This record gives sequence, structure tokens and C-alpha cells, in this order.
Amino acid sequence: MTLRAMLKQGEKISAPGVFDPFSARIADSLGFSAIYMTGYGVNASLLGLPDAAFASYAEMVDRVRQIAEVTDAALIADGDTGFGGLANVDRAVRGYEAAGAEVIQLEDQEFPKRCGHTKNRRVIGADDMVKKITVATEARASDDFLVMARTDALSEHGVDEALRRAEAYLEAGADILFVESPETREQMQMICERFTGVPLLANMVGGGSTPLLKDAELFDLGYQLVIHPIYLLGAALKGMREAAQYLQSRGEEANLDGINDLNSLLDFERIWQLDARFGDQQ
Repeated sequence: MTLRAMLKQGEKISAPGVFDPFSARIADSLGFSAIYMTGYGVNASLLGLPDAAFASYAEMVDRVRQIAEVTDAALIADGDTGFGGLANVDRAVRGYEAAGAEVIQLEDQEFPKRCGHTKNRRVIGADDMVKKITVATEARASDDFLVMARTDALSEHGVDEALRRAEAYLEAGADILFVESPETREQMQMICERFTGVPLLANMVGGGSTPLLKDAELFDLGYQLVIHPIYLLGAALKGMREAAQYLQSRGEEANLDGINDLNSLLDFERIWQLDARFGDQQ
């Protein structure tokens, strides 16, 4: 089922943030109906750099394709600011759709953008973002490919301006609205009350600007989608750091059976079946 169909049926969706095919396989194997390709995670895992527009369009769309090839879950993909002007937005939408994403997220930050839960973010004019949304909706090949409009105006200009922008982006054709970084539950309630009947996305980041609520609480407020963009990345950091420290201090591996779990996740069984059928190393 497409994400558009899920939303139309009123399904509530919680999507973990994935950043490479490996993390995407893990989430997909657990049965999540949707996953979110996080720009923060792609910059970190691919380049070892912060989420400040270092990953190029080519690098991001390649990551979309790599993830889509090994998963069945609906893929929501971070498209940052669209990677430039209106022609770049057109190319990004066409590329993300062809690569296998079902949603592209576009934001109204100035380039180079910053993570939505860090400082020094600035937004472009609302009219300029409306043009980007218009181009994005016209560039897609199918209406099943959705355009998510994100505004980062709240932190710089306040909640009223963020709501005004979200309204303008909705009128321009955005399918999903994402008002980034509300700072209180009351602001989150204002967003949901303003846009009843519109798919709204909440962004949960531990240690970020927004109150960290349970998915069920967010759905009760009126959000239909919740993303957890850096949760798996943070867990990977913690797990790998602890494993490396154990190896450094003990001189041995803590998990002596790790390859079997990896082989199962990565579907080595399919390779072995081919080996058995046609001979080794075909």
C-alpha cells in the first residue's frame, strides 16, 4: 500500500530514521510501514560530517536508491532545501521519485541549511518557498509521490509566522505539513488545531527543541505521522562506542555469534541457495 493510501485511510504512522541500506533493512525487517531517510544520518554515515548541507544531491539520491532497493516500507526522504533553485528542485523531485522514494521533504531554510534542532537557522521568503512547492508538485510523475513542506520559521519568527507559512505551502499544493521545532506542547496543539484534516508530521529528537512525547500522545494531538530521525543513529553510536571500548579494554569481542545475525539480516541464505543450485561462486 502506498503512503498516500495509508494517509487517506487515516493510518497513524511512526517512521524510524534510517541512514543507509543496513539501518533500513533493520527497520524494514521489524515491519515498519514507513521509514524516514534522514539527512542528518546520511551526512554522518556517508561523510562523517554534521547536517549542514554537505551531502550533495547526487549523494542523497544515490542513498535513496540504495535504501529503496533493499526495503519494502514506504520511504520518506529528506530533500533538504531542494539542492538549489527551482530547476534543482525539479530535478530533485524527479530523481527521488525515480529512485524509489514515496515522499520528498523540502524545507524553507536558506542554503546552507542546518539541522532543525540546532542554532543559526535562517529561512527564505515564504513566496520563494511557495514557488519551490509549486515546481515540486508539477515535477512529479505520479500523484502517489507526495511533497512534504517543512517550515523552520518558528524558531526565528515565532509560531504565528510558521502557521502562516504552512498555510501558504498547503495552498501551493503540499501534501504533508511539517512545522519544525515547536517548543511547547501548547504550540504543538496550535499547529494541530489550525490544520485539522491535513496530514501533519511531528519530529521527535531526544535533546532537541521539541517536547519528547510518545507516539500515541502525538496522534491524540492530531499528528498523523511521527518521525524519529536520529534515534537509530544515536543507538548505533552508543552501541559501537561501547563495543569498541570493550574490545580496547578486554582484547576480545563481547558478541562471539554476531555473524549469524548479520547473515540472516542481509539474506545470505539467498546466495547460498544459488551456490547450491548452480555451483559455488557463480
